[in-house]
Amino acid sequence: MSNVISGKELSKEIRKNVKKRVEELKNEYGKSPHLAVILVGDDPASLSYVTAKERACLRAGMKSTLIRKEISITETELLQEIEKLNNDNGVHGILVQLPVPKHINTNKVIDAIDYRKDVDGFHPLNIAYLHMGRKAIYPATPKGIMTMLASTKVDIEGKSALVIGRSNIVGKPVAMLLLKENATVTIAHSRTRNLKELALQSDIIVAAVGRPNMVTEDMVKPGAIIIDVGVNRVGDKLVGDVDFDNVKDKAAFITPVPGGVGPMTIATLLENTIETFLVCENDK
Repeated sequence: MSNVISGKELSKEIRKNVKKRVEELKNEYGKSPHLAVILVGDDPASLSYVTAKERACLRAGMKSTLIRKEISITETELLQEIEKLNNDNGVHGILVQLPVPKHINTNKVIDAIDYRKDVDGFHPLNIAYLHMGRKAIYPATPKGIMTMLASTKVDIEGKSALVIGRSNIVGKPVAMLLLKENATVTIAHSRTRNLKELALQSDIIVAAVGRPNMVTEDMVKPGAIIIDVGVNRVGDKLVGDVDFDNVKDKAAFITPVPGGVGPMTIATLLENTIETFLVCENDK
């Protein structure tokens, strides 16, 4: 039986450490980090997610502001709202919940956020700094994945890592973070022809392509570390991109779905808010 990496338990530890750090910042700066979240429209999934973020902030002792806008808001109006937050010295982190309505250009929204307040780590400058190996705000999910890998105590240096998925949110940034730890990284995707061959050569597999049970037992070499980022609904059940039940006995470590990578994202977002707080306060 492999060791299951519990995102629930790890995220509890992160939140505990964040709360302690927030208290220290209050004593040092006389204020706590403030995260502002903009939600456009009333999508139930997005509302549930931002509500969870707001609750997590408050429990950590941070200030949280949820700004709700009608779905009819224009692109110009939304960009003006972001600019107000950029110029507000009392706001340390800005997040626009994605996706935004189709009449709004997502890239313009991401570009408009001050990169120093970009808790999502999506701004082009943060992505560029990540690729250059410079100090940056890392996207929350990839950063959480690296925390999960670190929890295994396995030395990543020199290991063969396969990232299945090439999204800007997970695949590409997690590949760069693995490179930063001196892993030998291959990026594959849904159209890679020799995926099984690549997977069998890999010490670490990060599956983030959005296809249920795509990584099967015959694709995993004994003792591999499996990080499953996928969240797919099959009937009334949530499953990942990895066939967990059949892979778990072959892998050394594996993350479950649900309860794996998911809980790490919000916890890591709290860490990012502390980072942006320090940048904003020390830049004054």
